[in-house]
Amino acid sequence: MPLPNVDQFTQVFQGLKLILQQYAPEMDVKTNTDEVYYLNTHQINPIYKQITFFGSVQVKKNYVSYYLMPVYACPDLLQGISIGLQKRMQGKSCFNFKVVDEELFKELAVLTEKGYQAYLARGWV
Repeated sequence: MPLPNVDQFTQVFQGLKLILQQYAPEMDVKTNTDEVYYLNTHQINPIYKQITFFGSVQVKKNYVSYYLMPVYACPDLLQGISIGLQKRMQGKSCFNFKVVDEELFKELAVLTEKGYQAYLARGWV
């Protein structure tokens, strides 16, 4: 099995980070390094009694992971996502990428906005 092209991981990370960065003014940037970008809201989640996690991008050994917690909290947000994006899902709120995929990144940006709006409606942002 060929090894992943880790040189592309930097580009993948930067592309996915751009999606989350637009929400940073409304949130708390917990981590901002070359390999991890992590956003929390400023609100305590009433269910878990801790600061509400919004999303993160992390460079892993074999891929770059995009975590979007609103799809875990509001699974109905996943209705209608493309098969391509479904194939990138790992677990309930994680999407893994090895290469830049502009179309899927655009779809993920729309899904992220829907997640932000869902959090806003619940008072979690």
